[in-house]
Amino acid sequence: MMLHQDGSTHEWVEGWHWDLIVTMDDATNEHYSMFLCEEEGVWSSFRGVRETIEAKGLFCSLHTDRGSRCWTTPEVGGRVDRDNPTQFGRAMARLGIETIPACSPEARGRSERAFGTHQGRLPKELALAGAADMESANRCLAEACLPAFNAEFARPAREPGSAFVPCRGLAALDDVLCEVHDRTVGRDNCARFEGLALQLPADRHRPHYVKAKVKVRRHADGTLSVWHGPRRLAKHGPKGEPAADGELAAAAQRHAGRSAPDPAAAGLCASGRGRCAPFARGAKPD
Repeated sequence: MMLHQDGSTHEWVEGWHWDLIVTMDDATNEHYSMFLCEEEGVWSSFRGVRETIEAKGLFCSLHTDRGSRCWTTPEVGGRVDRDNPTQFGRAMARLGIETIPACSPEARGRSERAFGTHQGRLPKELALAGAADMESANRCLAEACLPAFNAEFARPAREPGSAFVPCRGLAALDDVLCEVHDRTVGRDNCARFEGLALQLPADRHRPHYVKAKVKVRRHADGTLSVWHGPRRLAKHGPKGEPAADGELAAAAQRHAGRSAPDPAAAGLCASGRGRCAPFARGAKPD
């Protein structure tokens, strides 16, 4: 089975241009995930996949546009480089999900038709529901708009049954749907990451990890973890502070109000698209 994931920029709530991210079934048109975010990016793609897996299970393939969050394209308009995966491509490969790039406008036809319907209906439905910010709009989408769309537009598959495979390790998705960066531990037994020194504590396996190759994972809430092979060595808050399991959530909440570690999550549109670019989240433009 194949799913589509795509985004559409529009004035979904009066005065606000956001991106609507939809993950949908190619065969039935059923929407499995639909939400608004400041700007489409790797974290919104991770979220759409996670919501789908949690609701339905693992799937075989995912059709996406050729955006840089999903594909590396050495030349503008050229072929994608399948040997140089992005963070998103790496995560999908680890889940066993084949990613397929859209190589023509016609290849995105199903999602484009769905977005045409959404652009004509959702702003009116959100206005009637009194949604004035992203939080209330996303609540309305999840509780009312998505079920209503599926009830009206989803079609039964030609064959009965489900092709989804139950995911028995949902908790492990945090360590898959995240950024992964290779690092070498310094002489001070710290892994350097974006100006932060992530201290590695001594453990029963070895007294230090100097010169060891490790991986730094940045998770959806901004927290960081350092791994040596399959073993997690340390956990840190978004600012690099060491944290135990119970402290990570609080550390993430203190991190400048961010709900995801990309600029868009703080209301800062990295590409400057749309009217949200000059404004921080919570401030409505004139």
